[in-house]
Amino acid sequence: MSEPQAPKIEFPCDYVVKVVGDAAPDFREFVVEVAEQHAPGIEEHRVKVRASSGGRFTSVQVTIVATGEAQLKALFEDLKASGRVHMVL
Repeated sequence: MSEPQAPKIEFPCDYVVKVVGDAAPDFREFVVEVAEQHAPGIEEHRVKVRASSGGRFTSVQVTIVATGEAQLKALFEDLKASGRVHMVL
């Protein structure tokens, strides 16, 4: 038997990026700003923010229009390289 493969994504498509970092007043704006560099035109209603139960972390969920794997890879790398992000899903 062959190993199961991840489903192929057909681009362009809506793609949800979830970013977790330390709680900070500007974390939402930071995530949206970085995402805008890779996927311009993010609409306000496509951004959701949640605080962790203890209030130490914040998750920002952004739905972008993904155009290809290279775009997603660059976005994930820029978010991780910032030092402000713990996890990108």
